[in-house]
Amino acid sequence: MTAIDPTAHLTAEQIEELGRELDAIRDEVIAGRGEKDAAYIRKVISVQRKLELVSRGVLLFSIFPPAWLLGTAGLSVAKIMDNMEIGHNVLHGQWDWMRDPKIHSTTWEWDHVSPSEQWKHSHNELHHTYTNVIGKDNDLGYGIMRVDEDQKWHPFHLGQPLWNFINACFFEYGIAAYDLELGKNLHKRRRKNPEFRARAKAVGRKIRKQVLKDYVIHPLLSGPSFLTTLAATFTANLVRNIWSHSVIMCGHFPEGVQVFERRSIKGETRGQWYLRQMMGSANISGSKAMHFMTGNLSHQIEHHLFPDLPSNRYAEVAVKVRALFEKYELEYVTGPLPKQVFSAWHKVFRLSLPNKKPKVKTPDREQELVAA
Repeated sequence: MTAIDPTAHLTAEQIEELGRELDAIRDEVIAGRGEKDAAYIRKVISVQRKLELVSRGVLLFSIFPPAWLLGTAGLSVAKIMDNMEIGHNVLHGQWDWMRDPKIHSTTWEWDHVSPSEQWKHSHNELHHTYTNVIGKDNDLGYGIMRVDEDQKWHPFHLGQPLWNFINACFFEYGIAAYDLELGKNLHKRRRKNPEFRARAKAVGRKIRKQVLKDYVIHPLLSGPSFLTTLAATFTANLVRNIWSHSVIMCGHFPEGVQVFERRSIKGETRGQWYLRQMMGSANISGSKAMHFMTGNLSHQIEHHLFPDLPSNRYAEVAVKVRALFEKYELEYVTGPLPKQVFSAWHKVFRLSLPNKKPKVKTPDREQELVAA
């Protein structure tokens, strides 16, 4: 949390009342889920699969530049849809209420090198429980970046803009790495842990499956267009990785988004948990197409408040949530994509350097933050 606590004006009673009002918003959406929502996700899945199939068909002729451009663009969009609006949200259990085994968090596997079960543990159970808590939330800085002025600076942090760029290009592999918690499991004794070895083997199998599909089978089916199809698939994966990384960075890292100490969540109530989600997330403003292509994670604040609500309902929820921000005099961090990307990267660069001046601390920040 910043030296000046932006929630200090709220009493304990107000925080719990805020929690009750947010619970009421959630209950209203859950009670209103129905066939219209089910039809939405089924249509999105159908469109995504058709787009991917047609794009791969076009890439059979990718030796011709127009076909390469069209097929690559289509495959890039299809992969973004699969990861963002479909895979991410299905794995959150947003559509489990439909009781459709084909669209269920327990059966879904996505076009990604991180196995679904491991991602659900690191993302649903850890990230969404401990949002922006340094030392508890693996998504915060991905374990390779300094994310707060009070974290001790090391010369290693000078390279964090480069590490972040590399992570963006190969984002799905970065996610798989911190799903495995490689930072703490690379120790020789931990590597021998049967549970870790089993999870590592599962990631290895998923990587082999993805590489075989994208870089062997589909290029081979293209015959004379083998190399151009290979290049198209690599480009589509690169576009998907950079796009998803950018969306997630914009939702968690711009200026104005708060980070928290471990001890700040001790004894945390429901209302306090809600408040941490509100202050630890940021939105991206834009068109319906923008929201769709982000998997509706452009409504990151609403997603963190209600991660299991259908993504197509976040836009209507956002109006009510923003009204609560105004009611309780809290800052609703939002902005267009270019602004949020610039803000997030500016913060990456700023925190890669040592602090020029000591930061003034409030009494509750006397202890040094645990390094990420």
